[in-house]
Amino acid sequence: MSKLVNRLRFLWLRIRRAISPVYMVLLCASFLLWYILKLQYTYTTNFSVLVNVDGERLRVPCVVEGKGTNLLGYRVYARKELKIPLSDLKYSVEYDRGDSGELLGSWYNLDPQSVQSAISVRFSDIKVISIGDIPSLTFPEHIEAQSE
Repeated sequence: MSKLVNRLRFLWLRIRRAISPVYMVLLCASFLLWYILKLQYTYTTNFSVLVNVDGERLRVPCVVEGKGTNLLGYRVYARKELKIPLSDLKYSVEYDRGDSGELLGSWYNLDPQSVQSAISVRFSDIKVISIGDIPSLTFPEHIEAQSE
């Protein structure tokens, strides 16, 4: 490990002698200005959104479009989850019953268009073009007991 550190230190000293510090500062400044200018363009990218629907968490893959500054801001914001109540979404309920008729499980199948519009409302500066596959949500036990 110390051999690697010594080699890196030697390489750094050779670069400092060969390249002017003023040149390095100007190179960094030009890169920063170029990056800021590029952020003003409109981009389309894949974006994964963490959604909390009444306590059930799902990761919804989305294709979004927006300015680079807004997309960068939402990338930082993406660590937070969007809370969407189930009452804001359209869904269908499916029951899985065994051969003898007993209830094995039940889940919500969320409508992709309603999920897309609910996410779009919460992202004001970027446009949600499409969303990927949405996993089904399982019923909580207290609802299953009421539905039987």
